Amino acid sequence: MNPPERMNYRDAGVLSNQELGLDALLRWIRPTETFRAGKSMGRSLLDVGYFANVIDIGHDLGLAMSTDGVGTKILVAEMLNRYDTIGIDCVAMNVNDVICVGAEPVAMLDYIAIERATPEVLGAIGRGLHEGARQAGVSIVGGEISQIKEMIRGLRDGSGLDLVGMCIGVVPAGKVNVGQAVAPGDSIVGLRSTGLHGNGYTLARHALFEKGGMRPEQRPSQLGRSIGEELLEPTRIYVPEVMDLLAQALPIKALANITGDGLLNLTRIKPAVGFRIDALPEPQPIFGLIQQMGQIADEEMYRVFNMGIGFCVIAPSDRGVLEAIHDTARRHGVESFVLGQVIEDPRRRVHLTQKRLVGREDRFTATG
Repeated sequence: MNPPERMNYRDAGVLSNQELGLDALLRWIRPTETFRAGKSMGRSLLDVGYFANVIDIGHDLGLAMSTDGVGTKILVAEMLNRYDTIGIDCVAMNVNDVICVGAEPVAMLDYIAIERATPEVLGAIGRGLHEGARQAGVSIVGGEISQIKEMIRGLRDGSGLDLVGMCIGVVPAGKVNVGQAVAPGDSIVGLRSTGLHGNGYTLARHALFEKGGMRPEQRPSQLGRSIGEELLEPTRIYVPEVMDLLAQALPIKALANITGDGLLNLTRIKPAVGFRIDALPEPQPIFGLIQQMGQIADEEMYRVFNMGIGFCVIAPSDRGVLEAIHDTARRHGVESFVLGQVIEDPRRRVHLTQKRLVGREDRFTATG
């Protein structure tokens, strides 16, 4: 008997950045930095590709900026005809990136592209945006609704939509954090996710509904609720606990939003170091169900999904500092775990010792 065929993200229709032609786009985007040459404000302090960029607006103040959308999680909302949580995801995916540079998120814009606008759908999206803004402590100061039925399609006639946001935050220009002080021996603290957050839904839907033959209303015993409800669990917003940590003036060396590419997001920080993760907590049951239904290898699961860790804080391996991080997370209702340590590794690899996986650039490989 042949072993079951294993799925990966590409099988589900998602291409890598190289295949998408990202380099061809950036070849034109990066030189636009020169358009502000000689101006007193607007110089970007970081390269394109970090969680958020920061522009210098004078008076030692940086304006942090990030943009992101909800992605194909919206298709699950369409399946259930429930749109009151995706606005939380839209806020979360943006503010969680802005805090990675040490900035306080202050305001957002939203963009809704929709096939057929109705008060019911827009009202539900608005409720989610309101709740996300409340959790993050930001104002939504404007946005745009575009009715483009000729361009966008959903699962049913008239149901197509996309939801994207853009967030700005403020940070002293001299305190922009890109992990520049991270060094071997520092500890990596993981903050628990609420589930898939906003990434990997194309693979998840393909594994559960297409290959696995399951339905959104099914209630597997390991979940305790329907698959659809589990998949719509909103992304955790980490602004309160991270702002609390920064207000305590703890020696926080780096902050990383664990989104698409999973723990490989750690490699975005500035120093050429590696990361040894040897104490991974058990992921939520939804990840195991996706892996089982799709026959997905561990290296693909840890590349695509957050696997239970939605955010990472890197700090010195000092008992008092680590206890303060855990106490702060606990105060905000978030589980936290010391996952491992920063190590010397100029190849910037992520070592998942329990899973015998080593990650570099955009993929994990098995070590035997």
